Amino acid sequence: MSELIERLRAGLPEEGVLTDPDILRSYANDMASFCPAGTPAALVTPRTVEQVQHTMRTANALRVPVVPQGARTGLSGAANATDGCVLLSLARMDRILEISPVDRIAVVEPGVVNAALSRAVAEHGLSYPPDPSSWEMCTIGGNIGTGSGGLCCVKYGVTAEYVLGLDVVLADGRLLSTGRRTAKGVAGYDLTRLIVGSEGSLGIVVRATLALRAEPPQQLALAAEFPSTAAACEAVCRIMEAGHTPALLELMDRTTLRAVNDLTKMGLPETTGALLLAAFDTPDPAPQLRAVGELCAAAGASEVVPAEDAAESELLLQGRRAALTALEAVKGTSMIDDVCVPRSRLADMLDGTAEIAERYGLTIGVCAHAGDGNTHPTVCFDAADEDESRRARASFDEIMELGLKLGGTITGEHGVGVLKKDWLARELGDVSLELHRAIKTAFDPNGILNPGKLF
Repeated sequence: MSELIERLRAGLPEEGVLTDPDILRSYANDMASFCPAGTPAALVTPRTVEQVQHTMRTANALRVPVVPQGARTGLSGAANATDGCVLLSLARMDRILEISPVDRIAVVEPGVVNAALSRAVAEHGLSYPPDPSSWEMCTIGGNIGTGSGGLCCVKYGVTAEYVLGLDVVLADGRLLSTGRRTAKGVAGYDLTRLIVGSEGSLGIVVRATLALRAEPPQQLALAAEFPSTAAACEAVCRIMEAGHTPALLELMDRTTLRAVNDLTKMGLPETTGALLLAAFDTPDPAPQLRAVGELCAAAGASEVVPAEDAAESELLLQGRRAALTALEAVKGTSMIDDVCVPRSRLADMLDGTAEIAERYGLTIGVCAHAGDGNTHPTVCFDAADEDESRRARASFDEIMELGLKLGGTITGEHGVGVLKKDWLARELGDVSLELHRAIKTAFDPNGILNPGKLF
């Protein structure tokens, strides 16, 4: 191990290689529950591409595992340490290198925080649409690693649709450039899309070229109260079937609403079975909101309340963004799922989750990117209670099994990491898994990049 540290420090500044046990422990895991973390040998905090390359050459020569990290806001254990590894934190590589209003691109380092990029491009009349709930903390590199989504995916899509090109340091330290700066490009295999969502198992993203859009008008939202989640899901189906494309379409069940109120004191309606938020960012959203309100009423909404202005709309969205933090506060620990199902099966997913919660005697709140069918069942439990923890883990597995039975996927945007690696094999099947492993070997023949994650 001393040789590892000595060789790392030969190409990195003294403060760029940390071995203090307390610091290493604080970086050893992300925000996921039930995901073991090992004891790392060192934490490396590079500021340049060359320093990342030096780290990878050193680790590859000594066959030392490397675990790349962003802000560690992930929810699958993908950033968790393995024993004896080098933790490679990209958080200090946080420069926005270029914003081009003509080409509508931004070139950024991986440590740039999502919200910082959004604010920077807004000064040029542009927007970067992917907006995970943790957008004030999460980094672009982490978003790319997990293929993150967000509240506005129903209209604008996910991270993968905005990554045009990448600079990636491979396991042996070579620098790979993928993709392009142009609006179109189909030369060769799409290695850019392959890297997105690979959770640091194929290479280290050190630079990203991202597509931007013209900044849309401010959103105007409405809130619709429903007696049940099934009625709210019926409204979602009617809205999408009618051809509407809201900027967001979000759902919170009663458990989530109560948790948000307890945390934020916002006064959201707690007696309703579910709250559906719909928003449009068109120049004149009033007709669309009116039409969506009528569809909600026809599906059984007890009340439909349009926001009076953009500020009131933003307040509603703040409540939705607080949902996962609020649910964690219910029992002190939460296990957050992100099962995505076809929109037509959304009600079955929520009703099935409620049945699982009752059977296991647990509090499970559900918030959802309803327009995508992407649900976030969140199991609330006391980590100090051994029996409750066991039931929490069992209920989590049943929720994922339910999602697969409904034609869905085990993860819509959080990734696989450690938490869902057994389930990935079930979803992919033997042939796909064999090809996944072959691709991994082609990029990382010595298996040092984020070992033990995905499969």
